[in-house]
Amino acid sequence: MPSYHTALAADKAGVADGANRTIDLRSDTVTRPSPGMIRAMAEAATGDDVFGDDPTTNALEERVAELLGKEAALFTTSGTQSNLLALMAHCARGEEFICGDRYHVYSDEAGGAGVLGSAVACPLPTLENGSLDPAAVDAAVKPDDVHCPVTRLLSIENTVHGRPQPLDRQDALVAVARRHGLAVHLDGARLMNAAVALGLPAGKIVENVDTVSLCLSKGLGTPLGTVLSGPKDFIKRARRIRKMVGGGMRQVGVVAAAGLYALDHNIERMAEDHDNARHLAEGLGNVPGIEIAGPVETNMVFLRRTKGGDHADLQRKLAERGIVILGGDTLRWVVHLDIDRAKVDAVIAAVAEIQAAA
Repeated sequence: MPSYHTALAADKAGVADGANRTIDLRSDTVTRPSPGMIRAMAEAATGDDVFGDDPTTNALEERVAELLGKEAALFTTSGTQSNLLALMAHCARGEEFICGDRYHVYSDEAGGAGVLGSAVACPLPTLENGSLDPAAVDAAVKPDDVHCPVTRLLSIENTVHGRPQPLDRQDALVAVARRHGLAVHLDGARLMNAAVALGLPAGKIVENVDTVSLCLSKGLGTPLGTVLSGPKDFIKRARRIRKMVGGGMRQVGVVAAAGLYALDHNIERMAEDHDNARHLAEGLGNVPGIEIAGPVETNMVFLRRTKGGDHADLQRKLAERGIVILGGDTLRWVVHLDIDRAKVDAVIAAVAEIQAAA
């Protein structure tokens, strides 16, 4: 059986897993660590992170805190865990956080803040561009009334479904929160995509929010992990909660090393993903029966099949050609570091072939 390094090398040559190597457009979470990242992981210095003596994890936390302009940071297993720790550290039992109804903290994280933290979600309609209406946030803050939960937090997101959030709108939302004495948490599942698309340092984007979750396993390409950053006292509370929910880890430097490697090598290259996503959208937009559903601003393409069959049929026929997608009323195809221009062109050709035969 070939080694992992051999398998990676074969995949680069396009011959792994048989003649028809899968092109996976389901998410940017499906990336596999590069040989350089694997070397960094194999050579990582380790200790016991629960005792605070894993040097590589400590280095990653310090690096992210500095990168985002925050006092401290905490390595967590996932974006879901990082956001959960943030919500529980900001909100006591029965207190409320305001968020968008399409944001991860409300729609994609199994209701953890309510189940485990007894925090109350106040979801507001997410606008087409992924933002919230500042006036709606202002109106959603509860009065000082025993009938209402105490509003403690505004939780925002950047990017939202592939769309970077304009800083002027983010600033307006933060200003509303400050008028009401609310803390602000930013779910940065794809923060670096936003930074690259906006041409801004990530620290500039998050300079006026209190806490940030920076995911490492999406566009940055690590096997797992998200770093939560914020004030020192907040991170101290979050560290205790992390232990409570089973997130304390031991020699986790072998994974933290992947995060350090990603921050060194995989941020600027996201521009290539964005360019390939635009190329994918342009090519698919010329295929009869395919409609591009919205602008392509980072690494996501949303589309619909309007002729020739339904989405399930397209999903099945692409799978027969080694191309994996998610289903749904609107299809979301995500370009990432394992999808190069040749694979994008192969996807466009496959869709064109399917549509021509439909």
